[in-house]
Amino acid sequence: MTKVKFQADADLKQAIVAGTIRRQPNIDFQSAYAALLEGKKDSEVLAIAAQDGRVLVTHDRRTMPVEFGDFIRSQTSSGVLILSQNLAINDAIEALILVWEASTTDEWVNQIMSIPF
Repeated sequence: MTKVKFQADADLKQAIVAGTIRRQPNIDFQSAYAALLEGKKDSEVLAIAAQDGRVLVTHDRRTMPVEFGDFIRSQTSSGVLILSQNLAINDAIEALILVWEASTTDEWVNQIMSIPF
């Protein structure tokens, strides 16, 4: 059972990344800065996350679902988790910790989920 690893998209609030790591130091959550994602197209971001075996965490409800659909037609994704920008930071952190505790990497392959649903 392999634990989920997360990749922050460039649009994800840094407070969510920092707060998640602070609350659960064992979570592997890479920042967009560390992955050099700033300015990259969605398709490139999806490829980087997939290459590293990371679930992409984003706020992008507008373009990411379509890009994700196109991506999984020809490649395998490690998954995408879309967090509403209106979600309180603490609630976003709780959701990420729950996903990390309750799921495995295999369950996220080619899956996309929004919180709230």
